[in-house]
Amino acid sequence: MTGEVPGNESRAFMDEVFREEHGRLLAALVRRFGDLDLAEEAASDAIEAALAHWPVHGVPPKPGAWLMTTARRKAVDRLRRDRALSARLGILHAEAEREEAPRPAGDGGLPDERLLLFFTCAHPALPEDHRGALTLRFLAGLDTTEVARAYLVPAETMAKRLARAKKKIAAAHIPFRTPAPAELPERLPGVLQAVYSIFTEGYSASSGDDLQRIDLAEEALRLGRILRRLLPDEREAAGLLGLMLLVHARRHTRTGRSGEPVLLEDQDRGLWDADSIEEGTHLAETALTGGPPGPYGVQAAIAALHDEAPSFARTDWPQIVALYDVLAVLDSSPVVRLNRAVAVAMRDGPESGLALLDDLSGEPKLRSYFPYHLARADLLERAGRRGEAAGAYRRAAEAAGSESERAHARKRSESL
Repeated sequence: MTGEVPGNESRAFMDEVFREEHGRLLAALVRRFGDLDLAEEAASDAIEAALAHWPVHGVPPKPGAWLMTTARRKAVDRLRRDRALSARLGILHAEAEREEAPRPAGDGGLPDERLLLFFTCAHPALPEDHRGALTLRFLAGLDTTEVARAYLVPAETMAKRLARAKKKIAAAHIPFRTPAPAELPERLPGVLQAVYSIFTEGYSASSGDDLQRIDLAEEALRLGRILRRLLPDEREAAGLLGLMLLVHARRHTRTGRSGEPVLLEDQDRGLWDADSIEEGTHLAETALTGGPPGPYGVQAAIAALHDEAPSFARTDWPQIVALYDVLAVLDSSPVVRLNRAVAVAMRDGPESGLALLDDLSGEPKLRSYFPYHLARADLLERAGRRGEAAGAYRRAAEAAGSESERAHARKRSESL
């Protein structure tokens, strides 16, 4: 789609181009100039120039290339105006004349440097709460206000958080580069976790009125697709994308009309997204083929078993427990053991699951973890221990992050 397009359709198309090209543009500028602030400013200048130029002269045949050329020129102009930085121009020009090894090209024939930004934003030297925010800002292309909205904090708070993260990158001399193949096994899990943390916040919001943040979950899916394209041979990248698709397939049935949570066994499976289930299942199979399984591949396989079951009662619980046994070897976290306990309860009866949950009661991470208290309350109710279940639901309400979760737990408690 090129040439002049009138009205709202033109602006919508341009916004789509800007969102898609932003991360690639920013990454290429960072690699070229080694300065994140300069790259942000030049990218913003290029987009402003496009907003002025394209509605008049039409969208160019290769919009990404147009933006890249314009952004590089804007960056050089900024360097020339800043005396403190102008000395770097000679070095940059000299470097540009050297022959560089060819890099993978994106859809527009431009080098796709976004993997560099993924590893920079998820660098282990950065605080965990900064990694997701940086990833949304620089790779998803959200502005500071949108990132703040994603984390339900004021825009000013998020602006300061992002500024601190960028200062940390500079102070710690975090390199703008993609790790060598030998480094990938150590560094890739951090990148995958940063994307998955964005998805889980969208899937089950930690605060606010709504249980789900569909827009945030879909941004994580878009990032997962980019990672999958950039790392086609990494099975865990396939596993992560498959897991997110299989969970997201249930999005329209996870809440009721008033936004209250709907348990898996009560969801209308006919409304699940069949295309997402098919794609996610294929990715799960890819992730588990060709070598030892990784945690995201195993979780994707568990999600596939849930999605493919014709009903809750006919779910293959023995196979799910077996997969959780594999996952527990790869990741022995309390949350994995909690999920395994629920699967055991579905296979062997609620008392078996309750015994495993009681073993986890001393885990600090689970003391105020809503899903733990909700699972315990549900199993107590299934076991016929109604008085204990009512108290457990009250405890779940106290631990709830979103208002919809809190209301659900209170309603269940009152019903007992």
